[in-house]
Amino acid sequence: MNVLVFLSLAVVAFWVATRTYARYIARSLGEDPKRPTPAVQYNDGRDYVPTKRHVVFAHHFSAIAGAGPILGPTMAALYGFLPAWLWVVLGGIFIGAVHDFTTLFISMREGGKSMAEVARRTLGPAGFNLFIGFTIVMIVLVTSSFLSATAISLTSLWPLAKIGAVEGGTFLKTVVKDGVVMGRIGGIASMSVIVITLCSPLLGWLLYRRGIRLPAAYALAAVICVASVLLGIACPVTLEPRVWMILISIYVLFAAGTPVWVILQPRDFINVQILYGGILLMVVSLVVGGLGGLSVSVPQFNLSEGMQNLGLIWPMMFITIACGAISGFHSLVAGGTTGKQLSQETDARKVGFNAMLLESLLAVCVLLTIGAALSFADYKSVVWPTDPGVKSNPILGFSLAAGQLFHHSLGIPTALGTVFGILLVEGFVVTTLDAAVRLNRYLFEELWAILFKNPPALLRHHWFNAGLSVALMWVLAYANAFSALWPIFGTANQLLAALGLLAVSAWLLLRGKKYAFALLPALFMILTTLASLFILLRKYIEQRNVLLMVTDVLLLVLSVGVTVLVVRTFFRPASARASLSEKRGSTP
Repeated sequence: MNVLVFLSLAVVAFWVATRTYARYIARSLGEDPKRPTPAVQYNDGRDYVPTKRHVVFAHHFSAIAGAGPILGPTMAALYGFLPAWLWVVLGGIFIGAVHDFTTLFISMREGGKSMAEVARRTLGPAGFNLFIGFTIVMIVLVTSSFLSATAISLTSLWPLAKIGAVEGGTFLKTVVKDGVVMGRIGGIASMSVIVITLCSPLLGWLLYRRGIRLPAAYALAAVICVASVLLGIACPVTLEPRVWMILISIYVLFAAGTPVWVILQPRDFINVQILYGGILLMVVSLVVGGLGGLSVSVPQFNLSEGMQNLGLIWPMMFITIACGAISGFHSLVAGGTTGKQLSQETDARKVGFNAMLLESLLAVCVLLTIGAALSFADYKSVVWPTDPGVKSNPILGFSLAAGQLFHHSLGIPTALGTVFGILLVEGFVVTTLDAAVRLNRYLFEELWAILFKNPPALLRHHWFNAGLSVALMWVLAYANAFSALWPIFGTANQLLAALGLLAVSAWLLLRGKKYAFALLPALFMILTTLASLFILLRKYIEQRNVLLMVTDVLLLVLSVGVTVLVVRTFFRPASARASLSEKRGSTP
């Protein structure tokens, strides 16, 4: 079927959702544009910083998007195009966007606190403790997964013949491997990441200390992006994957401990130009290709191979697409950074709901790109290799498909399009890493307050907690391959989303507000993720992977504990719930 059919249906569905469903939820939550936000009330110049909506949207979108809506759909396409497309569109509207908007709004109403703190006020101290423990484990999984994927993709090689190039006739630097001339695709992205990172403090200083206007900031960000690619072509950086793990870990440690305006916000602002451009380029390429008759060529259904490599389509496809339909990590961004930056309460809807739908649109474009531009044989050889000596590289798989699409529709050289595809992913993997480690820094600070009446000064120091987060990330990534980490990360990610929606439901219940729009998605995701944890536990036992086995059991225990507390809250008499809400000092 023509790609335009699937793209048009998705765009219309998202537009209707943001015009109707988002506003219905806003009314149910009690959105008030005149109410001061935590960023305004507690402006401290470090974490609580009132920010223009376009800037905070860029930060929020680049932080939540990362590589998730690209890697997840790329891997799940093995089940066939149609099941993945349906889950991204319907899940994005009725589960993902609802989750993102409500968790951001409630975090803002509770003073910019994390969802763990919201759980304390709705479920009591036990709920807070369980949420903290679960969230720390989940962030370690997401950061280790992305760190592993980044290290592999930054060293990506691909035969020149398969991108229509010959040695000496392309800008790619080459290397001969097993008698085949390979292009160094990853090295260009490596240099781009370095340049953008080094330029971020300059843009941050100009934005927040010199107050330059947004058009000038966008123009400077675009110049930095282009310059980084040109430098990457001229001087590609080639290092071993484990060296990249160390270097990225050092960068993330530094980024997590400095004020948000120094690196986090400006780096997101620069990177989001590539992501915006990538989405626009994919949409234009799909439209032009569709008008020319481009159609989805991968199987609509491919359940046998999907189940052979990943497991039963339910629950495994729903957790493999760990972003793009719904992601618990988004609630961490909402309660960790975004909720502390919104200048107006109405921005929660415009940032939270719409950013999720834009991410879902990105996931749709990724599925269409994979499904229409890359041969299914090449797709499987890169993303699902049968040779045990070859590592899965979904970032390269997507990049090759993007290069083919851009060439087919717009005449862009395949090599250049492939490089842009890998850049589209790489900058945002690192962006997700620094945001996630900063969030874990906050959570460790809260954890020590639970374990110690008066935490030692060392445990309260932000550099110590950032360092602990980075160390745990690196150890898990070093000990496990990306393909082994992704399923347990995806499950933990979706399970955190389910627990977040349960906390939202309890928050709404205690205030006598409608909650079905949050509770029903929560129940579906709880069933899906618990089923996945049991399936994965059996697999880890068979493989004797003790580290992931312990992680799986820990997630089960923590999630069951939170679920029990939510059930108890819902079955309390109405008078008891009202008393509980007043006692815990919850905001209206």
